[in-house]
Amino acid sequence: MSPPASSRSSSHGNTIDKLDFPVRHPLLDTVRNGDSNHHSQENSYAGSFFEQVAEGIMEQDRRRLNRQILRWLSFVWAIVNCLCAGSITAYSLYGHRFQKDLHYTQVQVNTVSITAEFGMYLPVPLFGYLCDRMGTGIPSLLSAFMFGPGYLLAAYAYKSGPPPSAGGHGWPFGIMVLAFILVGMGTSCMYLSAVTTCAKNFGRGNAKGIALAVPIAAFGLSGMWQSQVGSRLLYVTNLDGSRGDVDVFRFFLFLAITLFVVGFIGTFTLKIYDEEEMIDEAIEELERSGLLPHNEFFVRAADIHGYGTMNTQDLSDSTFDFLQTEAERLKLQAEEEARKKAWLLKEETRLYLTDPTMWWLAAGFFLVTGPGEAFINNLGSIIGTLNPPHTNSTTSPATHVSIVALTSTLARLITGSLSDILAPVAPAHQHRRGPDSVAASLDSLPPRKRFSLSRIAFLVTFALILSIGQLLLASGLVQNHTSRFAIVSALIGSGYGAVFSLTPIVVSVVWGVENFGTNWGIMAMMPAFAAGLWGYVYAAVYERAAHSGPALLDELFCYGRGCYAPTFAAMAVSVWIACGLWVWAWRGKGGWRERGIAV
Repeated sequence: MSPPASSRSSSHGNTIDKLDFPVRHPLLDTVRNGDSNHHSQENSYAGSFFEQVAEGIMEQDRRRLNRQILRWLSFVWAIVNCLCAGSITAYSLYGHRFQKDLHYTQVQVNTVSITAEFGMYLPVPLFGYLCDRMGTGIPSLLSAFMFGPGYLLAAYAYKSGPPPSAGGHGWPFGIMVLAFILVGMGTSCMYLSAVTTCAKNFGRGNAKGIALAVPIAAFGLSGMWQSQVGSRLLYVTNLDGSRGDVDVFRFFLFLAITLFVVGFIGTFTLKIYDEEEMIDEAIEELERSGLLPHNEFFVRAADIHGYGTMNTQDLSDSTFDFLQTEAERLKLQAEEEARKKAWLLKEETRLYLTDPTMWWLAAGFFLVTGPGEAFINNLGSIIGTLNPPHTNSTTSPATHVSIVALTSTLARLITGSLSDILAPVAPAHQHRRGPDSVAASLDSLPPRKRFSLSRIAFLVTFALILSIGQLLLASGLVQNHTSRFAIVSALIGSGYGAVFSLTPIVVSVVWGVENFGTNWGIMAMMPAFAAGLWGYVYAAVYERAAHSGPALLDELFCYGRGCYAPTFAAMAVSVWIACGLWVWAWRGKGGWRERGIAV
């Protein structure tokens, strides 16, 4: 037995043995118990942490799913917008009623449609700016307040009867013109808001082509279903109980209410999702390019060198001076990049406007789209010239508006897809090549596929198809045989749709996409002026024939080949000239083939 500690200490001096502290064992047990509780507490903390992480991940998944659902809902409503936006393409359904009920002349009827097209085409850059800067909901709301008042104004102007200039007591002719200017602007707003929504929500994925093709095709179909509703549901009943023409007043009320509601709902459903992510990516790209202001570059430089979380007062003088010098260098670089970008866009616009082939392409686009627009806007009056007066027609404007809409839509989808598959491969930056940098020979072209077909070949082929429809009408083969008029509508509709599909593609291939908005915007203004010119040509020929023959209903109406044949013969020649200009731009001296540009 060991002696007490005090005796051992006294007998052995200052030596202390470890066995003198037997109470340590219970202390170890206490610590072990404490460790067990400590580990349990740590496990509890860890479990709580992972539960929070799991809940956070589930919440992120729920938000992501909600965004996807809202994104697709926005896409669906964009399709609805496009399915309603093209109401102006149903103009032929009621244009001839303006002559009969309001005693408008053919020139006045065409003036209404032409001003609508000016309202539709000319403000496009402004409405596109609103879509980019203020979101797509605002233009959709504007379309509601353009379509609604526009069609209401047109409805009551029609209901008031012939204007004073025609010997009546109705509203002045200028009121109808104002109404259709609003309709044209509403068309542009509703269409752009829908297409921009689809482009920004799905344009960064692999389905960007389908995302844009579907709303564009829906826009082409809008006139078809609206004309069918007008002719089959909102019609006037004849004295014998049969179905007559569309009731224009009720049809305008239907369009006013429907388009107002669709545009108003689009204010809340047409949204750009994950725009912050898109903007952040753009800012990062700009930072890498050196296009941000001084302070942004300073912050970015600090992040790069590991000081992003430190205030400037926490940095040493040497580090601060270095970062400030770096920021100054980046600022100068940003200014240089900005000057480069401004110079590039300005130079590309100058090259575009001074390139003779652009004017040949634009002139051809003018000479083809004008006859197409004039035909679509005057379908009703053309059908009226095919049968003798007071004879029931076997066809209706609504049927041919539908035929034009269907064939135009199919042609756009088919030519757009086939030209991408069959066209020769275009090398990168080929539009920056000049005559001095590319050998003027076929060897400068990229290697051909096993089989390739130029987009110009598609463009010329479908333009010629359009001219065949015009020649068929001008020949008189359709006179007194209105059942044959469907062939004319199908030929002109398919040619017209293909030209509108292929021309912007050619612009992007020949002059690149960097300045595509400006380039295509300049080209897209051609149909407005072309439609005005050919609309007045058709009206002048129509009225001259009506006045030179027996007077019918105060010389407002015309019957026979003389009412339209000279116009459509001239239109066919116009299209042939356009084809020649396109071929010259492609294969002529200084043309795209000589410059090594694969089109």
